[in-house]
Parts: sequence; C-alpha cells; structure tokens
Amino acid sequence: MSLTQDEILLKMAETGMIPVFNHKDIDVAKKVLDTSYEAGVRVFEFTNRESNALEVFRNLRIYADKYPDLLLGIGTIFTREEARRFYHAEADFVVSPALIPDVAAYCTMKGKFWIPGCATLTEVYQAKSLGARLVKAFPGNLLGAGFVKAVLSVMPEMKIMPTGGVEPTEENLSAWFKSGVHCVGMGSQLFDKKAIEEGDFNGLANNIKRALDIIQKIK
Repeated sequence: MSLTQDEILLKMAETGMIPVFNHKDIDVAKKVLDTSYEAGVRVFEFTNRESNALEVFRNLRIYADKYPDLLLGIGTIFTREEARRFYHAEADFVVSPALIPDVAAYCTMKGKFWIPGCATLTEVYQAKSLGARLVKAFPGNLLGAGFVKAVLSVMPEMKIMPTGGVEPTEENLSAWFKSGVHCVGMGSQLFDKKAIEEGDFNGLANNIKRALDIIQKIK
C-alpha cells in the first residue's frame, strides 16, 4: 500500500496498536496475520529476527495483498543493507530498535516511512533532525510512561510509540495513552507462544480484540 507519511501516521493512530510478530514458519505467520486482521488490526509489524526472516516476509507480503487496507512493515532493522533488502521486498515501513543514521538515510532516500528506536531526549531530537515523524520508545518497560510525557513536554510535535513491555490491560494501556503516545507496539504480551503452537487462534483473536477495545475506550 502506497501512502503518504501523514496517512501512515493516521492509520497507526486509528487502531492505536501495532502487533509485533515473527516466526520462521510461513504458514504460522500467515495464520497469525489472518487472525490479527480479522480481529481489527490494520498495521502489522513482522520482525527480522529469524535467519529466514526475509524469505518469510517476501511470502507474507504477497499473501497480505489480499488485504488492500493493511500496512505490513518490517522491524528489527539494524543496517542499511537490511533496509535495502526489505525495501525491495516491499515493506510498507521500517522499524529499528535504535537510532541508526545509515538506515535513516537509506529510507529517506527511498521515501520509505521509518521509525527509529530512541531511549533519550537527545536521541529523539536527533531522530527528528534526520526526518523521523514517529519514534519508538524502546525498551518501553524500562523507560515507562513518564519518559513519553517528559519528551512531549519539550517536543510536543513528536509522535511516540512505546514497544517492549506494553501489556494488553486497561491499567497499562491507560498509563501509556494518558502520557500522550501516538500508538503502542505489542509483541510477546499479545502473542502467546504456547497458544500459537497449539493452534488456538480463537484465543489469539480474543486477546487482540480485547486489547483493541481497551484502546478505543481510553483514547
């Protein structure tokens, strides 16, 4: 899907949550993507953490074309070369765990929406200087909602997405959204590995729906 940066930001804000997932089995990845979409997800991040992640992503990208309103991005990108490979695999956006100028430069050159990981105000400022519209507060469980509130007090124009330790509970999500986050990224807290291994995709769908409902309620 080809969208402007403003349109991507709006789409991320609409549901308020970006599932973060990886798996070496393409059939499992397809099933998780289907389940997430049916539960209401419209922005999905697959992460570059397995040795065959590029192969799985390429297949998932083709498969996801049946959902014309779904954004499918790639996460855990550390190098320009990784960014290049997934750009050609048609990732809709690129996420990094850290602020990496080479990745920023490549994505900017290609007009690809990119989200750098930041853990200090200095990094958020540098990310903005490099053209970032949205930054990933990572690791979220260590930084906390107070970090988001503090950054936005001096850089209110920035948009922040915490990832890592975000929990699908009303208490946790309320704290994040009250601090001013644009959206949240959620991985292991949302995707129960045992349930996926056992094929309990109904349970997974219920977890995702519950999290999305909580977010819509508190936004």
